[in-house]
Amino acid sequence: MNGHAHHGHPGLFISVDGPSAVGKSTTVTELGRLLAGRGGSVHTTTEPSTSELGSFTRAKADHIRGRALACLVAANRYEHIENELAPLLRTGETVVCDRYLASSLVLQQLDGVPEPFVLALNRHVLLPDLAVILTAAPDTIAARLAERGRRHRFHDDPGGPAREVELYGEAAETLATLGVRVLVLDCTRSTPTDVAQQIADTLPQSAVASTAPPDPTTTR
Repeated sequence: MNGHAHHGHPGLFISVDGPSAVGKSTTVTELGRLLAGRGGSVHTTTEPSTSELGSFTRAKADHIRGRALACLVAANRYEHIENELAPLLRTGETVVCDRYLASSLVLQQLDGVPEPFVLALNRHVLLPDLAVILTAAPDTIAARLAERGRRHRFHDDPGGPAREVELYGEAAETLATLGVRVLVLDCTRSTPTDVAQQIADTLPQSAVASTAPPDPTTTR
């Protein structure tokens, strides 16, 4: 894979990212259901993936930190692309992934890894045709996290939700500079079903990928 982008694969690749407790997983499930209802062939997936490496990454993310975790996540992403994403996209499937590059840009930075390092590690990943960034008011996210309980160490910082929201805004801008079409949706007052519908409504236009990969010199 030379540089970013999977142009040439007939399938449609959609990533869904955003802060914890914003409703990503339910939105991905709903979006998959909506798109399948249109008669398309849809595959939903997640990162870290369900492979041995993905399971290891998920299990150890509380104990492995910083650049080491960033490398593990990127290694699992390349494996995920090679074994699952690219083969499906080549057959014309629509693939919807719960967490992808934007999550790395945010979570790895929260872990003290500078953005250029994360971008360098992910230099050759497939870029989504549409990167959806879900966001919400930080106090709404904090309330949902309190209700749901701590699931990983990134929830330990009381200022975490506001910082995450801010970093996802920056990640949206970074992805746009890479030539990715980005859709930012505020979920503060929307149900995952509403949000999935909003995403589905934008898809006819995004089905046509641009013909040229972004100039690699734009990756910082």
